[in-house]
Amino acid sequence: MKTLHLNLKQKWFEQIKSGEKTEEYRIRNNYWNKRLEKDYDQVVIKLGYPAKTDTSRVMIFECKGIVEKCVTHEEFGYGVHVYAIQLGERIQ
Repeated sequence: MKTLHLNLKQKWFEQIKSGEKTEEYRIRNNYWNKRLEKDYDQVVIKLGYPAKTDTSRVMIFECKGIVEKCVTHEEFGYGVHVYAIQLGERIQ
């Protein structure tokens, strides 16, 4: 099973936790190109870099796919090409 690990800021973590946000973005660059052009089964979303025992800051979701999009985002700017990591059902 292939697992993608993503560390998020609190704002984005809380939006995913509440169900308001159903996909996570990563900007298209060489770093993410190499990591995201694979098929993943699940996505581990972490609030920052939690201790291994701090399960309250970790969520695991089914990965529904990764698509390329052009978005306007407060952290990336206007009309930026990103990878949209689509989150499915929460596993844990």
